[in-house]
Order: sequence, then structure tokens, then C-alpha cells
Amino acid sequence: MAVSMEAMTIPALQQLKRDGKKSVGVVAWDTPMALIAERAGVDFISVGDSVGVNLWGHDNPLEVTLDEILICCKAVRRGTKRAIVSCDLPFGPLQEGIPSALRAAIRIVKEGGADMIKMDGAAEFPEAVAALTRAGIPVFAQFGLTPQTALQLGIPYSAQSGAGAQAPAGMTQKLVAQAKELEKAGAVALDFTNSGPVAGPAVVAAVAIPVIGGFGGGPWLDGRVRLAHTAIGYGAKWLDSKTETYVNGAKLSLEAFTTLVNDVRGGRQIKG
Repeated sequence: MAVSMEAMTIPALQQLKRDGKKSVGVVAWDTPMALIAERAGVDFISVGDSVGVNLWGHDNPLEVTLDEILICCKAVRRGTKRAIVSCDLPFGPLQEGIPSALRAAIRIVKEGGADMIKMDGAAEFPEAVAALTRAGIPVFAQFGLTPQTALQLGIPYSAQSGAGAQAPAGMTQKLVAQAKELEKAGAVALDFTNSGPVAGPAVVAAVAIPVIGGFGGGPWLDGRVRLAHTAIGYGAKWLDSKTETYVNGAKLSLEAFTTLVNDVRGGRQIKG
């Protein structure tokens, strides 16, 4: 299938929903991965604060700072010409208040080159979504079942993968109301985490903007975003993981490094 080289825009992303077409994104944090994803034809690349847990060995994503996310955003921007670049607003500025969130978002757009800002837990901060929108900054608003809300509801939730978590049917009305409020506040798209096949379609039908799923997403939404490192099985955890990936890069890397070690120790010539 040929990949269109026409630049993706936020209006074009929204048009995909109206046309009944799915949007596709990956979470990435570096230039080489962005170049590969861009060539594959993704519609957007999300620079997530999940970089802390997945790449830097942090205990949780809350440790990632604004300066650190900016480094990743700049790297992805350098590798992306056609796809939309979304960048997370890291934990801190939003919790400190709207002025702080606005200053941080402006830095991410001006210095990082982001096309839109992803605001985690946006359902709790619709006024911040409205403030960024008034400032001309597109907001990708995340809401849905999170580790915190799952704990409150007594629902099993894996902080690493979201496995087992799914929005209960009883939450559908509340989630639809939150989605409508975020759309009214000016969000250009929604990141609906752990939507499930009941609440997911209800939210999709309730709003005119794209509803895209990360953790717990499915074909009932307008699109899907997945960690690039998950899709390729990158990282030591994939050596023994049973989770579905398109290729297991960890096992291939282990084989390659083992061969390298054996070649050097065996005195064999290494090409290149």
C-alpha cells in the first residue's frame, strides 16, 4: 500500500473520522524511530512521558521533567516532516495551575516544535484545555480509566500495560459527559484510555472530534496509538514477554549481541 507524502494536519486528522477512516499513531522519543514511523505512514507521533519508565528506568512517568520531554520532542520533530507531532505536557505544570500549564505548553510548541499538546487527565482540567485553546495551542485531551480511577473502582489494572482494565458499562454516561465537556472546551482530539467495547462506541458517537485509544483501545474507536517500542518488542522485558508484538526486537538483538561477543572472542573478522 502506497504511503501518501502529503502532510497530515489536525483538520485532516479530524476529517478521517468524518470519512469513517481510522487514524494511526505511535509513541516515540527519538529521531531514528520517528523517521521509520514517518516512512511507514503514521498520521501522528506522540512524544509521551512514558519515556521515563520505558527508556530511562524511572519508577513512574511522573518523574519526567519539562526539560527532558523537550529533548525528546525536538528529536522527534527533527525526524518528522509529514506526520503530526503531539507532545505530552509532563506532570507538574498543569497541577500548578493554568498560567504554569500555559507557559509549559508554549515552550513545547515554540522550542519543541510540537503541533499539539497531549494533556493527561484532562477531564479534571477542562478549564486548562480551554485556556490553551484560546492561546491557539491544539490540545489532544486524555481521559478514561487510569491507574488512579481503576484503584478507586476496585478494577484490576497493570500500570505497565493497562492489561485487564476496561471502563465498566456503568461509567459510560460519565465518560460521555466528560468527552463532550472536553470537546466543548476546544480539544481537537481525545485519547480515551481503556475505553472498552461499551463506553468506547458511545463516546465516539457523542463527539465530532476523533477518539483515539492507547491503553485498552480497540477497533470501536476512531484510531489507535501504540508505543513504537511495544510494536517492535524493543527492550529487555520483551525477552520473556508473551505480549503480542509485530516483531521481537529484543530477542533478535540478544542473538546479534551474542554472535558479536562470540565473534570477537573467537578472533573472527567483523565486517563494517
